[in-house]
Amino acid sequence: MLTFEEKLDIIDNFPELERKEVSLGRVNYHFEESVMDKKNVVYHLHPNGNGFVYAEYVDGYETDNRGMVNIRDFSAEELKNIVRASIDSLSTLPEDEWDDLEEEFINVENQTLTLVYDFGLFNIYAGEMLDGTFPTYNEAIDYLEQEGFKRK
Repeated sequence: MLTFEEKLDIIDNFPELERKEVSLGRVNYHFEESVMDKKNVVYHLHPNGNGFVYAEYVDGYETDNRGMVNIRDFSAEELKNIVRASIDSLSTLPEDEWDDLEEEFINVENQTLTLVYDFGLFNIYAGEMLDGTFPTYNEAIDYLEQEGFKRK
């Protein structure tokens, strides 16, 4: 079993995660770029080695009713794999959740763009005109932010 410090060292190597100290010496790691409401990747990592990783949308793991997997007895490789898989799963919505995606964005000049999921791609429209097409949600959001648009 890995020690608390070894687990911290492994998880600290994921630059996407933000470390948050919580009560009783426990540590959480948040993924602020999550496209879901869920941001906790590592939950209540305790000095005794116990802790949880969110894996509700990760294949191959049995989760509890909160979507968590206990990582107490994980090897270094297993821990790296589940943390990476958790981050990846929070980077994109499950396919069926994209179907109704339509989000509006606005800039300081009150111009509006709409992000829509169409046939496996993320399209940005200015009215009825196609402004851009992206393979992932995060790439579309990055584009909108770079162009000065914020979610309405």
